[in-house]
Parts: sequence; C-alpha cells; structure tokens
Amino acid sequence: MKHLLRAILLSGAVLLSFSAGAQYRTDIQPEENPASSDTVVLTLDQALRIALSENIAVQVADQEITRQEYARKGSYAALFPQVSGSGSYQRTIKKQVMYMGGGSSDNEEGSGGGMAGMMSGILAPVMHYIDQLVALHPGQITPYVPAPVDNSNDNDGGFEVGRMNTYSVGISAGMPLVNAQLWESIKLSGDQVELAVEQARSSRLDMVTQVKQAFYSVLFAKEGFNVYKSVYENAKANFEQTERRYKVQKASELELSRAASTMANAIPNVYNAENSVMLALWQLKAVMGVDLDRAIDVAGELGDYADTMFRDLHEGEQADLSNNTTMRQLELQAEMLAKTVRVQQFANLPTLSASFAFNFMSMNDDFKFSQYKWTPYSFAGLSLSIPIFAGGQRYHAVKQAKVQQTELALQKIQTERQLKIGIRQYLNSMDTAMKSHDAAQEAVGLAQKAYDVSARSFEVGKSTLTDLNDAQLVLTQSRLASSQAIYNFLVAKSNLEQLLGADFIDEDGNYDPQAIR
Repeated sequence: MKHLLRAILLSGAVLLSFSAGAQYRTDIQPEENPASSDTVVLTLDQALRIALSENIAVQVADQEITRQEYARKGSYAALFPQVSGSGSYQRTIKKQVMYMGGGSSDNEEGSGGGMAGMMSGILAPVMHYIDQLVALHPGQITPYVPAPVDNSNDNDGGFEVGRMNTYSVGISAGMPLVNAQLWESIKLSGDQVELAVEQARSSRLDMVTQVKQAFYSVLFAKEGFNVYKSVYENAKANFEQTERRYKVQKASELELSRAASTMANAIPNVYNAENSVMLALWQLKAVMGVDLDRAIDVAGELGDYADTMFRDLHEGEQADLSNNTTMRQLELQAEMLAKTVRVQQFANLPTLSASFAFNFMSMNDDFKFSQYKWTPYSFAGLSLSIPIFAGGQRYHAVKQAKVQQTELALQKIQTERQLKIGIRQYLNSMDTAMKSHDAAQEAVGLAQKAYDVSARSFEVGKSTLTDLNDAQLVLTQSRLASSQAIYNFLVAKSNLEQLLGADFIDEDGNYDPQAIR
C-alpha cells in the first residue's frame, strides 16, 4: 500500500511538473519552444496597443464621436435655405356660391337686382352695337346668347364659382437671416463633440487601467505558481531523502509518511496556482478584446517592476487634476450650461427670416390634361418675429438653466474633493507597498537562509522533517508577501495614473489617442 501511494504521487507530480514548467516558463520564447509555437508572448505595451484597436468599449466611444460630428454638421444646415417641393390635387364635391351686390329682393325683381342691374346698364350700349352688327351681316355673326340664370331658391340669387379639379405644384424656400438663438445652439453642438471626445478618452483610460491590472494579475498568478511549484519540488526532494534514510533505517516510518503527506499536500496548491494563471489570462484576453481561445502569454516577471517602486512618489504625481477626465467633463458641461443659459435668453430677441415660393395651378372640370392651362404664382418676402409674451415660459427656462449651473458647480467641488482623497489614498497604498516589499525581501533572505540550514541539518539527521517544513512554510509566505507587495504597488499606481489622466496626453499637454505612458 505504501509503495502504491508512493508511485501514484511520484507519477502525478512528475507529469504536473513537466506540463506546468513547459507552459509557464517565460525565459523560452515561442519560436524556441516547439510545444508552444502557437503561443503569442506579449509585453504590456503590445497588450495595450491591441486593446486600443480591439476593445469594444473603445470602438463604441469612437462611434459616439463620429455620431456627434454628424450631429454638429447637421446643425449647420439650419443656416442654409430649406428648399422643398409640393404637389396637391383637390376634387370639389360642392362648389362655392358667390353673391354680388347687397340689394333687397324687391329691387332685384324690379330692376334686375343690385350688381346685376348695374352690369346690365353698363353693357346695354355694347349689346346694342353687337345687335347692329348682326343685322348688317346676317349669317356671318352669331349673336351671343347668355346662359339662363338659375334663379332657384337653392343658391338664393348667388352663383357657383371654381372648377371641379384643382391641381397645384411648386417649390418653396426659407432661411433665417437673423436668429441669435439658432447661432448659439450651433455653438452648443460643437461643445457636445468635445464632450464626446473626452468621454472617449475616459473609456480609453478605463480600458488601459483594466489591461494593466489584468497583465499584472497574470504575472502575480505566475509568481504564485512558481512559488508553489518550488514548494512541491522541495517536498519531493525531501521525500526522496527521507526514503533513502528510511531504507538504511536512519528514518522512521512516521517521518516517511510525513514526507509523503507533505508532498501530496503540495500538489493541489500547484493545480490551484495553475488554474489562477489560466483565469488571469482569460481576463486579460477579455479586456483586450481578443478571442478567448487564442493562446497568449505575458513577457517578464513581477520582479522586473520592483525597481519602479523606489522612485520619488511625489515626482510628477502632485494633486494636479487638470488632466483628470471627470473634471474635464464637468468643465465642458459647465461651458455647455453657460451656452444653454444664453440660448434661453436669446429666445427673447426678434428673428428675421426670408421666404420664397413658386407654384403652378390649374383648375378644370374634365381630365383632358393636354388642354390644361397652368397659371404661375410666386412670391418672395421677409418675416419679422418679435417675442412679446409667452406666459413666463422663457423667463422660467432661464432660471432653470441657472439652477443647473449652480448644481454643477457644487458637484464639481465635491468631485474635486473626492478625487484628491483618491490621490492620497493611492499614494499611501504605494508607500505601504514599498515598505512591505522591503520587509518581505529581508524576510525572504532570512527565510531562505533558515531553510538552507534546516535542509542541511535534515540531511545529516540533526533536525526533524517538522523543522524543515516549518522553514519551508516561512519561506513560502515571505516569497508570496514580496510578490503581493509588488502587485499592490502596481495596481495602486495604475489607478493613480487613471485618476490623474496621465495616459493619452502628449508632451504638449494635448489629447493623443496613441500617447500611452
């Protein structure tokens, strides 16, 4: 039973050591290792460059900038003439009746009534002349016989006007000449584009922080894997040493069982550490926006960043919020609210606009389109609108915009306070991580020395396996504490850089989507 347990543990441990070591060694490049030729090893800068082009949040933010650009260009269309064409058809169901004159019914009966009587008096000489022409030229001139007048009571002495079919086609145009409210609104749309650009920068800053922290998480997980792998290898070596001593009766069966148990207990830690590496890599691929099935690895070790922990923390990291994206967005919103107030105030100013129309109209009783006569109609004019009274609507709109300005000013003060607290918090976290790293490094040296002494003493039989395991535990904790301090420093530093808006700002202080520090 004892030998079977030993064989199982050794075979599983060997396979684990081989697979884990082959997969997570960072000193072997993909082209030098045939087993990992498809794995792409990325530096932090390369990971950030890929994320800038593949991250979904960044792409959405860029699309929002494009949308606001189109909206700004569309707002300028209000300054140009608005031209539109029109066409209409109208079928008359009942014609309109027109009445001429204002005489009584008695006069109408006696003298032909009002306007009709007057017209008869005027046309009498003309009709007399026409009768003479007809008499002089019989058969050559057809006398005009007026249509009988319908004096029924339906129209009560009036007559119908118009045609059954009415057609109208034409174009019309109009444009503002003087409109202060419109001009200020166009300026406001330009500020919305700037706000969209700043929001895109905010998305990029958030993405960069996520990529950095995911990259550091992979390095931290790999560091933990290496530590636990080293623990397992030491446990394996101790087991083999105890087994040799047991065979020559210099170690008890209890010591052999403890050595085997220690080695067995080290295996799950290695598996858990390996799983943590895989999860960290998946998280990195997710924030980068690449396929989760793509085989990638990260270059370097967590200890490579230890040198950055010992520079002056306050150098270039003062509480300067000029590049902070939240403060910039609040400043842009304050400018937009100031323009909004002016837009509401300019609503009280007169506006002047020009208009023009050109139409053709035709009225007919039939559908013989080729015989239609089209009559043109056109006009051009100016329109002046002077706001006088709107029930206090414009006044209260101005007051509402000013209240929003006050709210935003208070929000800006509170946000600035919280950001300054965040700066101090991250600086303190970085300072604590530096001190923890110094203490952990010293502890690692002492723990390594203690373990080496215990190992030599165990080899010559002057110390027990329990003493050696205790020394191994202290060494493991010290190494993990050192890695944890570096990781905490890097995470706090990345959060501080996001808060200060250090990324995407070029040397001249301008926004550059590719300027990653």
